[in-house]
Amino acid sequence: MKLRTPDLTTLYVDGAVLCADAPGVSVEYALRDGEMGVLVRSEKPLRYVRARWNFRADEMRDEPVKVLGDAWERGYGNLAWDTVHPERCMPWYMAVSNGSDRNPDCTGRLTECMGVKVLPNSLCFWQHDTAGVTLWLDTRCGGEGVSLGDRTLNCATVVFREYKNVSAFAALCDFCGVLSPAPLTADHVVYGSNNWYYAYGKSSHDEILADARFVKELCKDNENAPYMVIDDGWSPNPTDAPWDRGNDRFPDMKGLAEEMTKIGVRPGIWVRYLINGKDDSNRKVELPEEWYRSRTTLDPSHPEVLAYVAEITERLTAEWGYRLIKHDFSTFDMVDRWGFQIPDELFRAGWHFYDRTKTSAEIIKNFYQTIKDHANGAVIIGCNCIGHLCAGIHHLNRTGDDTSGFEWDRTRKMGVNTLAFRLPQNNHFFGADADCVGIMGKIDWSMNRRWLTALSRSGSPLFVSCHPKVPDEAALADLREAFRYGETQADTLIPLDWMETTTPTHWLLNGEEIEINWYPTAGTESYVPQV
Repeated sequence: MKLRTPDLTTLYVDGAVLCADAPGVSVEYALRDGEMGVLVRSEKPLRYVRARWNFRADEMRDEPVKVLGDAWERGYGNLAWDTVHPERCMPWYMAVSNGSDRNPDCTGRLTECMGVKVLPNSLCFWQHDTAGVTLWLDTRCGGEGVSLGDRTLNCATVVFREYKNVSAFAALCDFCGVLSPAPLTADHVVYGSNNWYYAYGKSSHDEILADARFVKELCKDNENAPYMVIDDGWSPNPTDAPWDRGNDRFPDMKGLAEEMTKIGVRPGIWVRYLINGKDDSNRKVELPEEWYRSRTTLDPSHPEVLAYVAEITERLTAEWGYRLIKHDFSTFDMVDRWGFQIPDELFRAGWHFYDRTKTSAEIIKNFYQTIKDHANGAVIIGCNCIGHLCAGIHHLNRTGDDTSGFEWDRTRKMGVNTLAFRLPQNNHFFGADADCVGIMGKIDWSMNRRWLTALSRSGSPLFVSCHPKVPDEAALADLREAFRYGETQADTLIPLDWMETTTPTHWLLNGEEIEINWYPTAGTESYVPQV
């Protein structure tokens, strides 16, 4: 299907549903060079724009097809090619393809991709049925209409592409490059260690230094220094503010970064910007009441909250010396739910941000941009961030839900799925971080080794979370080899059976087909009966 102006446009404003030529609203489709801007004006608070393309006779697909969509934030083991579900809401982009990527002969393959370019000013999702496609542009401010005043809102830039005689994976990779022509890249390959999946918040100054020495030893022959990322557990309150000092186990955060640097690793740190008083009314820092979006979370549309975010970022980087920031819960603390709990609208109805003149997408982008502008060149990893709104602003993005140091089944479900289905975004949107290899002695090494091998050879960021005393000599050798690949990320890994399963087994590694069996002898442990 070639890009053209929609057949039907509907606008949703406070208290009314309007056609595009109704008084008080206007919609302009700026179609040029294969892209189409959607420009809207509205006198009343604007909630949604709905654009519908009905298939013409020559646009109908009469062969069996499968459909793939993206997700609002991370994947939760649920990314998949599926049959046509008319009700399915697919954030940001979608693809419709025939055949199978298992077949190396791509003759007759046709993959149609439809999406919006990264960094739009609205929250966008697609629906596909056998009669046409629909694009929803959520222009609300939180859960209520945005007050544009005299402003013309450039909601999004729409792009359609057709790919013939190539695999669906190759089509998606190219399309992601079209949607994101200017990704933010670091001046070095980012890889290393993160302490979460063996420490789970129970760590200390000395333990982090032991971690740093451990990962440095594993990478001693590497030219590119690894990162050692301190995850949650260093602040005075678990997963909570304040962020101006460590707890009694972390008495000197600046000194810790300096010691890590002397060891030969790049220091990184975890932070949760928008929380203050997690899960209760005991707020940890005294902040003005108007800064809050809810009882415990801050409103990123408030200029003073953005100044607070900037201050924290400056402290972590310029003052303390951390060279990587991993910020977390950054969607949850705005929408109060996880991605798998969001079937369609990201924000629930009935409330609005402090600044009603900006859309939610604009507010989120400003939040991300504030972190970047005050990071003093540090690498930024978003975790629980919206990929389409941080592409070009963040260097890396955690593209799936947590893997595990305890449960192999969780690593298989979350890690392998997001690696396969978000690989087309890797180095096009950002470095697509499929999460860590958790090594704490709870998972059989024969299984964890498979995840380590796939991740290290994927060409995407490699992070390992390993208790220094757990690996035996064989595992240490595997880790050294993985870090050698992770240092350059020069390999190419392509899922072949991703159109048939959520957990691909067949892959193409640098042009050679390999098979990775992700299942132990007993199979999955997803169903645990009561006894």
